[in-house]
Amino acid sequence: MNETNSPRLHAIVEGHVQGVGFRAFVIRRASSLGLTGWVRNRWDGTVEVVAEGERPDLDQLASALQRGPASSRVTKVQTDWKEASGEFTRFSVKATV
Repeated sequence: MNETNSPRLHAIVEGHVQGVGFRAFVIRRASSLGLTGWVRNRWDGTVEVVAEGERPDLDQLASALQRGPASSRVTKVQTDWKEASGEFTRFSVKATV
């Protein structure tokens, strides 16, 4: 993968998305797609996701974020696309901010 041509997805997920297994859902989905990056809860009740990889795989993750796990209720997903940094080696959970 050429990092200079790969995209980075940055997403903020709003709704009932904390305490419902949302981060675990994101890790399973991102890992199954071969993406790298991280997911974390934010103090405002949202979940933040940064993922890098191939655009079709990132598009699949973005679609999955709209749905979330069965116990969640997603009301909005803000997405921002940038160029990948290539700094990640796997997909992980980061501490709440």
